[in-house]
Amino acid sequence: MNDLSNYRKSYEKSELLETNIPEDPINLFNRWFHEVEDFGGSGEVNAMTVSTIGLDGFPKSRVVLLKKFSEEGFIFYTNYNSEKGKAIEANPNVCLSFFWQEAERQVIIKGIAQKTSEIISDNYFDSRPDGSKLGAIVSHQSEVIPSRTFLEENLKKLETEFEGKPIPRPENWGGYIVTPLQVEFWQGRPNRLHDRIRYTSQSDFSWKIERLSS
Repeated sequence: MNDLSNYRKSYEKSELLETNIPEDPINLFNRWFHEVEDFGGSGEVNAMTVSTIGLDGFPKSRVVLLKKFSEEGFIFYTNYNSEKGKAIEANPNVCLSFFWQEAERQVIIKGIAQKTSEIISDNYFDSRPDGSKLGAIVSHQSEVIPSRTFLEENLKKLETEFEGKPIPRPENWGGYIVTPLQVEFWQGRPNRLHDRIRYTSQSDFSWKIERLSS
């Protein structure tokens, strides 16, 4: 057994106090996101873990890229027929989480996922490089395939088929928007007395703000 009990560090880079937070979690997320981006330590500051409950009853998490966020929610794109797409179709309750190690920060978002409009999906798909567009078409995400060669050969066929032609978005590929119901911000602090602030959506569209014990 590998003993990792001595893997530890002291978190001392920042603090999260009620006197310095907005009433809306999206504003705080925006602040943290750009602070981490300006810090320059995270390779992909928009990388997030999406957790779903699968058709087999087990939770599953995977890293995807956040592509847009606003007061309405958090948007990412995927194959609707993938394992995560089927899980969301059966149970739209999802969790998004960000871990920004360099800033000693986490954000955990519980919310409801639903498909974005076709216009939003089309506009994003059209902005992608042709290679990424063809990759979305050729990959039947989460399905068992015989080999990598199988994918590469099918990609070559599509490259020939669509050479010099517009590449349409496949119907089974598009965006999800996650409407946040609860957002928790975690800031590492010394002696494991971390700052945890939780925002919970209320029926009047305001947010209840609470401090949680570390």
